[in-house]
Amino acid sequence: MKPWRQLRWQLVGVQMIVVVVGVVTLSLMANWLAQQSIAAELRPAFAQAISRALVVAAVAAGLVGSLVSLFLVGHLLRPLNGIARSSHRIAVGHYEERVTPPQIAELADLAASFNQMAEALQQVEQQRIALIGNVAHELRTPLSSLEAYLEGLIDGIVPDDPETRTAMQHELRRLRRLVNDLQTLSRVEAGQVELHPIPVDLAELAQNIVCQLRPQVIDAELELIVGGASPAPVLVDPDRAAQIVLNLVGNAIRYTPAGGQVRVTTAVQGDQVELRVADNGIGIPPEALPYLFERFYRVDHSRSRSSGGSGIGLTIARHLAWAMGGDISAASPGVGQGAVFTLTLPVYQKELSGA
Repeated sequence: MKPWRQLRWQLVGVQMIVVVVGVVTLSLMANWLAQQSIAAELRPAFAQAISRALVVAAVAAGLVGSLVSLFLVGHLLRPLNGIARSSHRIAVGHYEERVTPPQIAELADLAASFNQMAEALQQVEQQRIALIGNVAHELRTPLSSLEAYLEGLIDGIVPDDPETRTAMQHELRRLRRLVNDLQTLSRVEAGQVELHPIPVDLAELAQNIVCQLRPQVIDAELELIVGGASPAPVLVDPDRAAQIVLNLVGNAIRYTPAGGQVRVTTAVQGDQVELRVADNGIGIPPEALPYLFERFYRVDHSRSRSSGGSGIGLTIARHLAWAMGGDISAASPGVGQGAVFTLTLPVYQKELSGA
């Protein structure tokens, strides 16, 4: 690197410029004062004395300025070099790296921002590792079942009958559903999902979803109530919105025991339309609420994969809601006290859309 591009020499150069400007200014002022106030016969001696004083002052100022500049540069560069070293370590995978905030306020803010970035990168890396492990675990279950069936068929332990073939087909469908969910999740997280928004009455959409799930509700011996029949227009992709509502209502049915109740209501709140899915099922512990929308997270870890879903339905639903300008939130008083999931979408304004 060229010397004049380095901070230390730039500061030294600035100090030297200040010294030169000061000496030149003092020299000009001294000559002007000599012309105005000092007798002609004394001017040579005065000029000589001023020149000596200016030389001594210039040397002293230049020396002190250089030392102070080098000190300040060292004081500034030490934390910056530390941040540079830490960034190189993070670049090669040491995401636990952090820097100590210096005493200089501005550099302390920079160090805090750097540590915040490093923390975010570490969390992303941990999520990536967890995702790989979760995907492997989710794939292992149906693959292990298929392997067991095939080995049993080869060894003659498992009969080659319609029941066995149906069970194998069931495992293949689970595997295909998981792969499809992962592909959908990848697309929605990358913002690559294709949307075709049109005005949709969210209350009517909820009614249609409830009608689709009515047989499932009857089998589960649940009471499903739909309220809020007033028009609730939103500008969404109807298929994707139906996918969200189907996931929320389906989860409520799945986690509500026989004899329970699931209530689906819609209401307009200001410039937002809210669809609430409330149940009196198993509930959610407070410590689990922040993680509900993370990939493969399950509140009940003992629940089987077949009964508990793939574990990424809520993640997909929330990203779809975000893509359509909305959001999904979850609330629960605690275990055994049910849960409420709320889908929020902007109200469709006809006058704004036609402007």
